[in-house]
This record gives sequence, C-alpha cells and structure tokens, in this order.
Amino acid sequence: MTHSDTTSNLNNPTPEDEILLNSLRVSEWKGFKGQDQVKKSLLIAIEAAKERAESVDHILLYGPPGLGKTTLSHLVAKAMDSNIKMTHGTAMAKTGDLAAILTNLEDQDVLFIDEIHRLSRPIEEMLYSAMEDFALDIVIGKGPSARTVRLDLPHFTLVGATTRFGLLSRPFRDRFGVTHRMQYYDPEDLVDILVQAGKTLNISVDDQSALEISRRARGTPRIALKLLKRVRDYAQIKHNNIIDLNVVHQALDLQNIDVLGLTHSDRTFLEMIINRHQGGPVGLSTIAATLNEDPITIEEVIEPYLLQLGFIKKTPKGRVISQTAYSHLGFEYNGD
Repeated sequence: MTHSDTTSNLNNPTPEDEILLNSLRVSEWKGFKGQDQVKKSLLIAIEAAKERAESVDHILLYGPPGLGKTTLSHLVAKAMDSNIKMTHGTAMAKTGDLAAILTNLEDQDVLFIDEIHRLSRPIEEMLYSAMEDFALDIVIGKGPSARTVRLDLPHFTLVGATTRFGLLSRPFRDRFGVTHRMQYYDPEDLVDILVQAGKTLNISVDDQSALEISRRARGTPRIALKLLKRVRDYAQIKHNNIIDLNVVHQALDLQNIDVLGLTHSDRTFLEMIINRHQGGPVGLSTIAATLNEDPITIEEVIEPYLLQLGFIKKTPKGRVISQTAYSHLGFEYNGD
C-alpha cells in the first residue's frame, strides 16, 4: 500500500461505494444542501430557458472531487424534464465516439462529461461547433477527394465537470455560458446531508454524531457519506447498530482519521518534512523520492487539503510546514 492509498480512497469511491453514493444521491433541488450560490444561478438559468422553450446554456462545474457536480447535472436534467446521457473524458478515444453520442441526443437533452479536461484535443475542437452552432462537421474520405459534411444536432446542454480547470483551453472554457466553482462545505451543511442519508439507510444519526463525522470529512459530502458507512459498519458489529458520539470516535480512530480529517498518509507527509527536513523548505521532487510517491499524486491527492488547512505553504524554495501543523501533530515548533 502506498502512502496516498488512504487519502486517495477517501476521494475515489470503489464500485461498492458508487452504489451506495448513487442510492443516497438527492433527486430534488430542495434536498441538495450547500452550494447555495451555484444553485440559485442554475435555477434562474433553467427557469429562463424554459420560458423561452430553449435548452439551458452549456454549464461548466469545477472544483475538488466529491462536492456534488454529478448530482447537480442530474438535477438540471430533471428540472428541464430532459434525459441525461453521461460519459467520461477518457471514454472517448476518437472523434467517432463523440459523434455517436451527439447524434443520438434529443432536443434539450443533457450531456454530462465528467473529468472533461481529459478529452483529447481533436475531440475538444470537434465540440466547438457542436456547442456553438449545434452542428457537427464530419470529414468523409481522404486526400483530394475528401469532403466535409455538416450534420445538424438537437439543441442540447453540455454539462462539463472537472477537477483541473486550468487544463481546459481558453477557447473551450469560453464556450460555456454558465461557469461555477464548487466550494468545500461547512460542517453544518454536511450534518444535514448525513442526517438525511441516515434516514435513507434506516439508521439513526443524531446531530452531535453527524457533526463529529462532518468535522473529519474534509468539507466533502462524498467523504462524509463514506465515513458514515464506516461508522455504520462499526456500530453494526460492535454496538448493536447504535451510533453515538463515542462510537463515531472509535470507528474513525480505527480508520486512522483524526479530528481534522487527516489520514495516515497526510500525517506521514507532514512528519517526514518535519523530521527529515526540519520543516522545510523542501522541493516536491525530494518529497516524492523520500515517500516513494508520484509527484502528481502528492500535488493532487495529499496537498490540497493540507493547503486548505494552512498546514503547508508553497514557497519558491519548496514546501514549508506551518506552526499550526506542528501544534496539531504535537511537535515543538522551532521556526521563525
């Protein structure tokens, strides 16, 4: 098991977790907690489009994983009384794959592409005319005899979701009429999500227990629901299906998830820099070599939450551990 396994598993659901998360996905706007600004903007755009009997402008949702981008795409389709077709940026290997999807859409359908930044450049460029003109230019033949045929497409809404907004080309980003960044959740919003999920799972979760899970969920509904599942399993085996604050502590401590949601991987990362590099600064390549970990995994999986907490700082000379992190881990701070 690599250092990033625990942290990665929190953000990336297994097939079993996907079944659970899909069963807990809300189907009504009023059941979607948090992201109030995003919801208000989307509902106005939807209402205006329905009054004009048009499809909604193309929507781009970006931000960390697990914050509800897929759920919002389903809610948009439901509000428009439309079907939703779902795919992934890596699922379309050639332009013909995209053409097959687009030509099978119906008027006002929603096409959801997860991790849209992973589309190849030819497919991305093919989407330009589809998004702007609702037409598809297909080249037939090769060489001097090649010709371009334009196919008309239904007026659909593309909803793109990405965790890497900066990897999208500017021309592609500019073709989305509605763009929103998904924000991390406050623990109070996650409490509502957990209590609601508890009812769906037929388990009783009091507000105090839900708040403790929320504090360790890294501001992410997906992680909160996965932790609830771990607590449910522990309560089932050890405490006759009774969930209280003490059971939550025992269950999450068993998973090596501390009071701030730090995993074993996070603490190993911080302690390595403190013990071996005097708290930094230390370069990413040195960290990766010491942990025997891929630099991209460190940047995309381990560091974001630690940056959010203010536990690490990125400087021109490398990563530096903050005094707050020293205090949390119980180390004496000797820095400036």
